[in-house]
Amino acid sequence: MVYKGLIEKYRKFLPVNDTTPVISLYEGNTPLIKAKNFSLKIGINGEIYFKFEGMNPTGSFKDRGMTMAVSKAVEVGSKVIICASTGNTSASAAAYAARAGIKCVVLIPDGKVALGKLSQAVMHRAEVLEISGNFDDALNLAKELSGKYPITLVNSVNPYRIDGQKTAAYEICESLGEAPDYQFMPVGNAGNITAYWKGYKDYNKAEPSKYALPKMMGFQASGAAPIVEGHSIVKPETIATAIRIGNPASWKTAIEARSESNGVIDKVTDGEILEAYRIVAATEGIFCEPASASSVAGLIKYVKLGYFKNNKLGKAVCILTGHGLKDPDTAVYDNVVKPKKVKANMKDIIKGIIDVIEF
Repeated sequence: MVYKGLIEKYRKFLPVNDTTPVISLYEGNTPLIKAKNFSLKIGINGEIYFKFEGMNPTGSFKDRGMTMAVSKAVEVGSKVIICASTGNTSASAAAYAARAGIKCVVLIPDGKVALGKLSQAVMHRAEVLEISGNFDDALNLAKELSGKYPITLVNSVNPYRIDGQKTAAYEICESLGEAPDYQFMPVGNAGNITAYWKGYKDYNKAEPSKYALPKMMGFQASGAAPIVEGHSIVKPETIATAIRIGNPASWKTAIEARSESNGVIDKVTDGEILEAYRIVAATEGIFCEPASASSVAGLIKYVKLGYFKNNKLGKAVCILTGHGLKDPDTAVYDNVVKPKKVKANMKDIIKGIIDVIEF
């Protein structure tokens, strides 16, 4: 059977009907990759998997929600969509608007969007406005504009976004044949942890004995951890730009997901995020963006804390929300690993690689 995107595959679980115009780039169906070298590296007994959402059409998990949000916008006759974004939402909204033949307006924080993401929005011909404020300011303005004018807001406060994003939980259950024991994931605006929890509950309701509910383990960056700190952060700061959010729109439902699942929402430092970012790339050949690596950093942190009884993890899934090519500057310029400069002769080349080869 030819794959036609997540709306067609999971139609019975989604608020669509025969008259809904499906706007799709064949998103979803992303790989669940079993980590072999990584498990040994961090010294834990159990099965670890990476759900690599960077393999979606625009390179992030946002496509799952955007196919739903834009399809429903077109269904009601909307000609313009709007979003506030730290990068990935803007890339996805712009692409799906182009696919639908409608207009897209994007509000981004001043100087806070990775080049890889901004380039996508620009190429898809979105109207990109860089505001003198942070993401939360941009979202408030987007809400106000969509309330006063015939413009559809496609941020995660749009319930159709959550419906689309929950399908990733279905895919995990189908791939494993059961739900995992733990799910580790980044938390920024908190729509994704909300969506996954909703998805797991859907499958648990269908077959409670087969699809038991996992513990939801969410992680914010320490400089942008309003849920952990218990209050909004006026000036959130982190190298993980995708989760640089000081007042999450889905705060309440993220807390519910944590509490209902007996999980945690904690924070990890930029140093821990970058270390996890490097380890995943070096051990498993998977290049994720820094924000994605907060899920892995959270797992490493809890292994070190002795959180898992007898060092046994069971089955755990780390959500890698976006591709590393979204933020190439972090890999090339902000990372501690730099290309070595050598002369164009055999002697210097051998000297440069002597540490990694055997003769």
